[in-house]
Amino acid sequence: MILKLNTSVKGAEAAQLAEENKAFHITYKGSEHLITSSSLKEVPSALAAKVDDHWVFANDMQLASREFQKETREIKIGDITIGGDTKNTILIGGPCSVESLEQIQESAQLIKSLGLTTLRGGCYKPRTSPYSFQGLGLEGLKLLAQMREEHGLSVITEVRDATHVDEVIEHSDIVQIGAKAMYDQGILRACAKINKPVLLKRGFGTTLQEFVQAAEFILSGGNDQVILCERGIRTFETKTRFTLDLCGVAYLQEYTNLPIVLDPSHALGYRYGVEKLAKACVAMGIDGLIIEAHPNPSVAKSDAAQQLTHEQFKAMKSAIEPVASSVGYKIV
Repeated sequence: MILKLNTSVKGAEAAQLAEENKAFHITYKGSEHLITSSSLKEVPSALAAKVDDHWVFANDMQLASREFQKETREIKIGDITIGGDTKNTILIGGPCSVESLEQIQESAQLIKSLGLTTLRGGCYKPRTSPYSFQGLGLEGLKLLAQMREEHGLSVITEVRDATHVDEVIEHSDIVQIGAKAMYDQGILRACAKINKPVLLKRGFGTTLQEFVQAAEFILSGGNDQVILCERGIRTFETKTRFTLDLCGVAYLQEYTNLPIVLDPSHALGYRYGVEKLAKACVAMGIDGLIIEAHPNPSVAKSDAAQQLTHEQFKAMKSAIEPVASSVGYKIV
């Protein structure tokens, strides 16, 4: 249940009420709110005189629910805003991993030359094998920060585990929580305390409710800048890396108030179909795409098969723009 407290209740008193009622306390749109488990179905009698409004939910998808807030949340990324009624689809591009100054410099120049605003690049890589490239770590973060300063771009990079979450928060404009880290409460709770966009990727064995409830960890801590990212789930199919769940995206658009970004690169796992999937994604009226592109994919240190060349990335952008226009959206 979400309880909106009346204006006579100030921050300190609201925090005390939250502690007494084992609830979360957030300030949302200028008003104090308490959030309890969805198992609570009635306003406690001790709080009745202090509550202006309340919402009852069938499950713990609460702050993210359109029952609580009908319109999609607006999130500002640099000079770009997504969500709300902006009709913007942000196109985020860059390599799977930051590998060198030359490589990330070429990638930043690509993004800038296309009039785009946001560069991706992994620095801490959550690899399945211990023998695979694990990323440049802090050195990579500093290279991304350098690209931001030199090219005026926003940068997004992934947190692998809670040991370096503070470093990622410090150096990035958008914190990405990857599929393998979606359940890491150390990361989720750290991201709940910041005033910065967080892109939360769906785990490849995660239900939609589990996905949204992971977002609730961040929202209930006071950070309302959460973006959901569908990147494919594991099914019985073996010819593609994962299965991009567009049915799930339709559900999230209908029932949640969070902007949605799609990642066709990780879903398919092969570059040959990324442009086609991107068209399908954009046709759904989504808030963003995140696409992997490398100056020379044949020498990429991670996910070489799915990364587009820079020429393919340019061609993909040209191909999806008319699709976005046809559904009233703009690629930014």
